Amino acid sequence: MVAAHSKKRFPTINPATEEKLSEVVEADEIDVDKAVKAAGKAFDSWSRLAPSRRARYLFRISRLLQERARELAVVETMDGGKPIKESRDVDIPLSAAHFFYYAGWADKLEWAFPNRKPRPLGVAGQVIPWNFPLLMLAWKIAPALAAGNTVVLKPAETTPLSAMLFADICQQAELPPGVVNIVTGAGKTGSMVVSHPGVKKVAFTGSTEVGKLIQRSLAGSGKRLTLELGGKAANIVFEDAPLDAAIEGIVNGIYFNQGHVCCAGSRLLVQESIAEPLLEKLKLRLGTLRLGDPLDKN
Repeated sequence: MVAAHSKKRFPTINPATEEKLSEVVEADEIDVDKAVKAAGKAFDSWSRLAPSRRARYLFRISRLLQERARELAVVETMDGGKPIKESRDVDIPLSAAHFFYYAGWADKLEWAFPNRKPRPLGVAGQVIPWNFPLLMLAWKIAPALAAGNTVVLKPAETTPLSAMLFADICQQAELPPGVVNIVTGAGKTGSMVVSHPGVKKVAFTGSTEVGKLIQRSLAGSGKRLTLELGGKAANIVFEDAPLDAAIEGIVNGIYFNQGHVCCAGSRLLVQESIAEPLLEKLKLRLGTLRLGDPLDKN
């Protein structure tokens, strides 16, 4: 942890209670530059480290995520509003599993692609959304580290707390300084990360609109780019489908994680002959959904 240059702060709020949880730094250009330079400095030694040694750090992070799972799940639910059973049973276990998985890949990459020699790119600038904060962090950071890259990641300004806890976990795992850098802030901070000349690879998960802006801004820059953007997924139900099972699929598809999923089933296409009975059943099922304290495990 280092002191920020920026004096600006913004609150992070529990959306269920509107209670202020903490204040977080809105990183400025100097803060982002320091983070990228720290990642660039760490890249030389991290990329030359034996893959099996890199794997050890990832295994260690995976274990620490498991050990601190309860703490992380509660923070994720308080900061983002998702039900604790989803944080506890989905987000945190999968985050640990991703680091475990990519730890296993770290020393196997040279055999994964015939007639190719994989090489790390350098500093990866990563920007993630608010719907799966820690899980998206794991998706971005774990493979980057396994491949020998270093990282500057900006979490969503509405859900930064699990990323800050992850930074603490990196220190606890004794990850070399500069390998993982977390900068907090809003879209302006993310734009600084993406456009920094020291960043060689950009990975963004978020809206299609912002993804297009990033793609245009990086055109001709030589930077590698990965975009995971919005979707408009459809549920399709034909007359031979078991309606009760279809109803459960529809409800899970649109209401899992409060519907805050890029591939949520936000369209419903039903064969005309079963439209009325399906909609009647769906109305009854939706009437059983309960709103309440997301920390209530029931």
